[in-house]
This record gives sequence, C-alpha cells and structure tokens, in this order.
Amino acid sequence: MRILVVEDEVGLADSLRRGLSADGHWVDLAHDGHRGLDLALTGGPYDVVLLDLMLPGLSGYEICTRMRAHAVATPVLMLTAKDGEYDEAEGLDSGADDYLTKPFSFVVLAARLRALTRRTATAGAARPSVLQAGDLVLDAPGRRCRRGTHEIELTARELGVLGCLMEQPGRAVAKQDILDEVWDTPHGIDPNIVEVYVSSLRRKIDTPFGRRSILTVHGTGYRMAPDGG
Repeated sequence: MRILVVEDEVGLADSLRRGLSADGHWVDLAHDGHRGLDLALTGGPYDVVLLDLMLPGLSGYEICTRMRAHAVATPVLMLTAKDGEYDEAEGLDSGADDYLTKPFSFVVLAARLRALTRRTATAGAARPSVLQAGDLVLDAPGRRCRRGTHEIELTARELGVLGCLMEQPGRAVAKQDILDEVWDTPHGIDPNIVEVYVSSLRRKIDTPFGRRSILTVHGTGYRMAPDGG
C-alpha cells in the first residue's frame, strides 16, 4: 500500500515509517497539518491516510473534513491520545473511517490497516450494487449515498453499517450481527460501538431531511424503515 502518515511526533512518525516500510509499504510523512493536507489532496493517490488528531497548523478533524469536501475518498485511520465516544464521534463526523487511541501496538495498527483497506475494496461485494429505501439510495461499490437528489458523504464503515440495515428493510438487525458483518475483527469489541456509527448516520441521512429511517429496536438493535423514513 501507499500510505500517508501525518504525525507531529517525529519519533513516532519515524517509527511508523520504518515499521510500515519493513512490511513492504510505501510511506510519505508530514509533520504538520498544512503539509499533511497538501499531500492528502495532491500527493497521492494513497491507499490509506494515518492522521494524528492534534497537529500544528490544522487539526486532524480539519484535514479530514477538507479531504471529504474535495471528494478525496481515501480511507482515514485517525490516531489520537484522546479517548472517549465524543472524540470518536467527532472524528467520524469529520469523515474518518476508523479510530485508534495511543498508545497502540504496531501489530494492532497493521491489522487495522489491512482490515480497513479490505473493507473499502469489498464494500457492497456481497450485496446488490444499489440498495434503496424510499428516496434513500446507497451505491456501496461507488461509495455514494443520496437522499433524493442530495448527495451524502459517508465513511467506509458508515457505508457498511447502512448497507447492513438496508439489506433487510423492516427487519430488526442485532448490534452483534452488524459488528460481525462490518468489522473484520469483531471479537473483543463492545457491540455498543455500533451506536456511535448509527448516531453519526442519523445526523447525516435523517436529521437534515426531517426523517427517521433508522429505528431503534430496544433490546435488539436497529431496523431500516422500508420507505426510508
């Protein structure tokens, strides 16, 4: 893979470069937000971006938001010393695909990178290419979602969660089933993490349009309204 690492801790950035290069990847480094954004927009194409949250110049949130605004769909794995569901939710809202809290082991990082790129490459492979519920349309292979004529930007994992629900409109889908389908390494992960992604989806596909398409099924999980809300 060709990987962009945006990390202001020089020691950590160099360690990541050495480790990823030893695994056979091509790595570009940036140590501040402005350089990171410039490379993300013009230096690729990259297979994945490792993006620190707290950076000089521009934050990881700002970089990710601007990447998505420029239609750069490269998967983003956000690295941060912060820990908490609100921090993760903010990262997801800015367009990140996954979130890894420091300190982390290189073995876990490498596995998350492989899972993220596999998930992006195979999104929608096991389901019809286009799913629809009312005026909500999901084109998973094309990484596109729209409500009527309005395009909605979703991350790779949000696409996976939404596709899992839209495959079975009107039927309850358990959190664990969503976790098993969308996460490549679901064991040991709290199923309640699905709530973070569902909340993010609701803010994107429902709230701006006055809809309620993803319904909570208490004690089970969620279901998609067949008419799209």
